[in-house]
Amino acid sequence: MSDLRQQLEQGAAKLGLALSAAQVDQLMGFLDLLQKWNKVYNLTSVRDPQEMMSLHMLDSLAAVPALQRHAASLCKAPGERIAQLDVGSGGGLPGVVFAVCCPQVEVHCVDTVGKKAAFLQQVAVSLKLPNLKGIHARVETLKGPYDIVSCRAFASLIDFTTWSRAAIADTGVWLAMKGKHPQDEMDALATGVQVFHVEPLKVPGLDAERCIVWMKPAVDTL
Repeated sequence: MSDLRQQLEQGAAKLGLALSAAQVDQLMGFLDLLQKWNKVYNLTSVRDPQEMMSLHMLDSLAAVPALQRHAASLCKAPGERIAQLDVGSGGGLPGVVFAVCCPQVEVHCVDTVGKKAAFLQQVAVSLKLPNLKGIHARVETLKGPYDIVSCRAFASLIDFTTWSRAAIADTGVWLAMKGKHPQDEMDALATGVQVFHVEPLKVPGLDAERCIVWMKPAVDTL
């Protein structure tokens, strides 16, 4: 595990993230829990710890600087909390990573599979993350308001925004982690959704295209 820890620390440094030793411990603890529970609950098809680190952990970590910037812009007073909904969180990627790296953000991870939501609740207890919560539900049934609604490789942009529309605050944003620039999906978005930024991501040690599509509810000008 020492090699994996070093890879995590080096990856965080390349991303400009100043993680504390306690946060690194939590992320490594999450990786350990993911491996153990995966044997029984099939949380991810990736089994190799090295691949889990590069394809899941560092991939999720690459979006943290962008999330931190946006969360900081929302916090108007010291200690103010931000509400985030992570949709289709599965084994907690990126939700758990976000909760560890952004303690000021209350991260609710929703999944339709009960055992995955139960795993996330266990992670919150084991890693002492009071800002993490697993929810077993369909996202369409959730009401917000959430300041940020995120997903990683969950669904098309139109499905993601449509299903989570009732959960997002009027002034909230959608954060969709994607691979290649999803122009076709962006073109298919409903008129009530506005893309305001597509942010390229560079995952340390991974030669693959990644980006965040930032969206917000369109303002009705009528």
